Amino acid sequence: MALTGRTALLAALGTLPVGIYAPSWAGILAVNAPLSLAILCDYALAAPVRTLRFTRSGDTSVRLGESAEVHLTVTNPSGRRLRAHLRDAWPPSAWFAGTEQAASRHKLTVPAGERRRLTTALRPTRRGDRRTERVTVRSYGPLGLAARQGNHDVPWTVRVLPPFTSRKHLPSRLARLRELDGRTSVLTRGEGTEFDSLREYVPGDDTRSIDWRATARQSAVAVRTWRPERDRHILVVLDTGRTSAGRVGDVPRLDAAMDATLLLTALASRAGDRVDLLAYDRRTRAQVQGRSASDVLPAMVNALAPLEPELVETDARGLSAAALRSAPRRSLIVLLTSLDTAPIEEGLLPVLPQLTKRHTVLVASVADPHIESMSTRRGTVDAVYEAAAGTQAQAQRRRTAEQLQRHGVTVVDATPEKLAPALADAYLALKAAGHL
Repeated sequence: MALTGRTALLAALGTLPVGIYAPSWAGILAVNAPLSLAILCDYALAAPVRTLRFTRSGDTSVRLGESAEVHLTVTNPSGRRLRAHLRDAWPPSAWFAGTEQAASRHKLTVPAGERRRLTTALRPTRRGDRRTERVTVRSYGPLGLAARQGNHDVPWTVRVLPPFTSRKHLPSRLARLRELDGRTSVLTRGEGTEFDSLREYVPGDDTRSIDWRATARQSAVAVRTWRPERDRHILVVLDTGRTSAGRVGDVPRLDAAMDATLLLTALASRAGDRVDLLAYDRRTRAQVQGRSASDVLPAMVNALAPLEPELVETDARGLSAAALRSAPRRSLIVLLTSLDTAPIEEGLLPVLPQLTKRHTVLVASVADPHIESMSTRRGTVDAVYEAAAGTQAQAQRRRTAEQLQRHGVTVVDATPEKLAPALADAYLALKAAGHL
């Protein structure tokens, strides 16, 4: 039995001995028999906690930064009225700091044989699966002098999905894609490898596109126009090793890479290309393969949601072998990794020829905007040293990028906010150039 705050006050005044659970009945009766009898009756009239039944319903997924509602239905099968305080416990990352107590604690009254529904509003601060821990109920008697308390396990999981903030760039990239594909009225056409139509030659056209047979049949010079190929295969490889755990601004590098992956997936699936995913460090952490255009983006979001960086060095040879197994035919392999010198020179460069021999390779990396701001500082001795360090770091990244480019690799190096649109632009450029 738990004594309430009112009972504790009486104890402090000397009317009742202090006790929280299972007090000495003899001591209570010796001090104040009527009050002790009231407490015993109050405890006896409190609805039992063990017999309560609970069911859950509500949201099972939510984007990071948005709100979710989880409903808890409490059924009171006993013959006594339930007057209770209830705590619906979730991990701390299910709410913003300081809001947990207001969101997780409820006061309810359930008449005998009836049920009531409570709603817990969640606003998660991290990706991944958020699971309930337990429901704690404290059932009071009608006088509020004593209470019964117990716990119930009522499992429920809410998957917190990546926020996909870069989706605001999708309309503009789709418009450019339609221009490349010839579905809007524009003067220029993409230089893909699928024949589209004939048109009259205009100065500046590639002479290799002249169709001499068609020209011989008419009075004007005719050139062939091309459209970007469809049904190309794109494999997005996420490096989930040690370097992906580094924070740039407020988020890990891995989260910025995920956002770029989602924009590329949405764009490429609209272009008619097939997109697969491989997340790897020393083993495969997540994989999405063979999904249709309508299913691939939800599958990607669901696969990326619980993914976390691993504090291990990425096995470049294992990553290369896994990528080759996932892309047996010619594909565009998009590798989102770090441009740090040591991991590239010691890990990726030795295995890069295996990838570039068969595939088109694009490496995308998250740049730290703080380094760029450091390189522009002046005015004090400390600022000059910071500028020198920032300039040196930028020079190393440029040298690493140049090494990759000498192997025929397209390199995208951009800050977290610019990485997703820059990667989408690189994909469109490859498509326009007929490299896909």
